[in-house]
Amino acid sequence: MIWLWSTFIFFSCYALVDAGSANKGDNCSQSDNRLQTGTLQFFSDCNSVTYCAANNTCLLKGCRKDDFPFGYQPGDHLPDKCPVGQFCPDEADACQPLLAVGSPCQLNRDDECEAPPNFADLLDTTNRGRNFNGSVCLNNLCAWANKTAGESCTVENTAYIAYGVNNEFPDIVSRGDCVVGFYCDSTAKQCMAEKAFGVACTADKECSSWNCLSSGTCGVDTSLPNHVGTYVYVVVAIGILGGIFVTLFGLFALHRRQRDQEREKRMQYWREQNAFHQNLLQMRQVSLPGNGNSARSTMYSRDGMPSDEAPILQHAAPKGSGLRHYMGDDGSEYDEGVMMQPTTTRREVPGRF
Repeated sequence: MIWLWSTFIFFSCYALVDAGSANKGDNCSQSDNRLQTGTLQFFSDCNSVTYCAANNTCLLKGCRKDDFPFGYQPGDHLPDKCPVGQFCPDEADACQPLLAVGSPCQLNRDDECEAPPNFADLLDTTNRGRNFNGSVCLNNLCAWANKTAGESCTVENTAYIAYGVNNEFPDIVSRGDCVVGFYCDSTAKQCMAEKAFGVACTADKECSSWNCLSSGTCGVDTSLPNHVGTYVYVVVAIGILGGIFVTLFGLFALHRRQRDQEREKRMQYWREQNAFHQNLLQMRQVSLPGNGNSARSTMYSRDGMPSDEAPILQHAAPKGSGLRHYMGDDGSEYDEGVMMQPTTTRREVPGRF
């Protein structure tokens, strides 16, 4: 039940911070032992590992009721838990025998009361704190949770202070001595059967699920796991597979676009290099002598004949380079025009063979 667990956690956390500050051997006063307002947590002048003894001195605790008590450091010696038939009080001074029915007990300490003979039939197996081995402490008196339908019962309403977003409000915890499956009605003071899901209610204790909704009807048990239909698993599986497919398809499309962009860049680079190469070839063809498109051949031709009508070289090597064609002594007028200098004769032209 939500309110019970939240209250328990709040109390457990508050126990550490609400303990006194007196250490072992320091002075204390048993008259200061009390239940704190709002939380009803036990408080004394001593710290969380000591208690206030009868001589008003803080001494180390002689017992514990929790498996993991607060205030102890790793390696510290923990006091022993009490054996069967005894209990450790809130003061934790020493183990004491269990209390008989009608004996005074401390608030919410059902474990201080002795169990009934048929405790196996009465104990609360739901761990909702309705009793401990069939015994219950109501209004600070030990009792047995053995009342059934129609029988008179005892109810205890304890108000705690809870805190909301904007303000604080009372959180009332109602307990009774009815058997499991029944609750003690606060008005009629009789045990009544717990209500099923959807039935009108005014408190959690009235519902078998211990969950009275704000709408005033019993809801589902909040401690049970949620069960969904098979179609939910199918939808989730389809969603997962669909998500995987969409992710893979998206990655494939993205990588494909990137590959296309890189391919286009490489093609553009190849086209530029190819165009540059073609330009180099054209420039070479234009600059070589004997080419009909040569500007030099046109410039130095005596009769202005077209380049394709220029005399054929007589002594040029058939497979020589353009440079050798250029420097060969073939007696053409083109060669004389290019290489002849005004101050030299034909025999003085350098590079002639």
